[in-house]
Amino acid sequence: MTMQPWFTDAKLGIFIHWGIYAVDGTAESWAFYDGDVPYDQYMKQLDGFTAARFDADAWAALIARSGAGYAVLTAKHHDGVALWDTQANDLSTVKATPAARDLVAEYTTALRAYDLKVGLYYSHIDWSHPDYASLRHYDPTREWMTDNHFGMAAEGAEDPAAWERFLAFHRAQISELLTGYHPDLLWFDGQWERSERQWRMKELREEILAQSPQTVLNARMLGYGDYSTPEQGVPIVPPQGPWELCLTVGDSWGHRPAATAPKSVRQLVRYFAETIGMGGNLLLNIGPREDGTIPQEQSDRLEGLGDWITRHAPAVRGTVAGLPHGHHYGPSTLSADRRTLYLTCFDAPREFIAVRGLLNSVRRVTVLGTGTELAHQFIGGFPQHGIPGVLHIHAPATTDQDEYATVIAVELDRELDLYRGTGQG
Repeated sequence: MTMQPWFTDAKLGIFIHWGIYAVDGTAESWAFYDGDVPYDQYMKQLDGFTAARFDADAWAALIARSGAGYAVLTAKHHDGVALWDTQANDLSTVKATPAARDLVAEYTTALRAYDLKVGLYYSHIDWSHPDYASLRHYDPTREWMTDNHFGMAAEGAEDPAAWERFLAFHRAQISELLTGYHPDLLWFDGQWERSERQWRMKELREEILAQSPQTVLNARMLGYGDYSTPEQGVPIVPPQGPWELCLTVGDSWGHRPAATAPKSVRQLVRYFAETIGMGGNLLLNIGPREDGTIPQEQSDRLEGLGDWITRHAPAVRGTVAGLPHGHHYGPSTLSADRRTLYLTCFDAPREFIAVRGLLNSVRRVTVLGTGTELAHQFIGGFPQHGIPGVLHIHAPATTDQDEYATVIAVELDRELDLYRGTGQG
């Protein structure tokens, strides 16, 4: 395992999908794969990618204000365009676009100046490489991908020698990222078009860790990653071990002006609270314009989420997953010493807030952010059989309630102790 403590402590990361697809505002890579636009038309966006107003320091400052501990930049998406000065081929923003800049280098330097961890996204897939579509990987559940010439060789036309050349290219680019930028996190994608054996994922993991033992690897390595990456929806049951929900601010990953309006700050606070309450991280995606500027509506959302996190820092920083489902109507987190429970209330509480199954005594209850103390008492229960009553916390006044989500701090007499039985009859 290369999982590092910083990852689970971070709680929030910012995902950045930036590439030539922002020029026309088309879908990243999939636009030509799915036949929405011809490949040549898609790649002509290289000529319009300027990064003319890209300010890595401004990006890093915004990420820090959002409350995030790390960011992940698409160093290379499935289209094969590298945002760094790769020596493995000429398809990069340095050699093939008017930007003529190593954008990964600028991003990396700026993040580290703000004490943020550096994540780099790298797609195993390369639909532009002449040797990539040289094998087949038939999976009956993925018939949609078996006949696309960008990803698969035609039946009877497999070329193992070409695949060996591609793997050498693939490994060379990953090595460049490791030795040139020393990422804290490599966020892989595109594993689905080949098998673990074809990718040689076990060997890849060993090669990466030999060069960079502290680099965290996400799960898209067919069994050889460090954490799970559910996408676009909070899981009902959290994955085993560390995990991260990747979620778009709007409905698209890259910059698409025609996309629907972004999620509200209230929605994002809810996603965030639900995710950390289940022990995960939220990786929230934004899509800059081709010139490197971040749309105002996206930066506003990051600022709004960051303000909420700042107001409720004790419920976020240094916490672990809170109560299991059924004990409180909403997410919760627990302090590292397991002696303070933080209850999140998305809706204005009416009369009282209830916590079921709490075997602890309660020392004090306060509203996080205002410090107002709330009256509380246990109602009912069957103490002689070890069944606790329901903790009723008096609802905070309107003036103590947060615009997006109110957090109640419950200080316990000892480490959290829960009743998980079926009752006494």
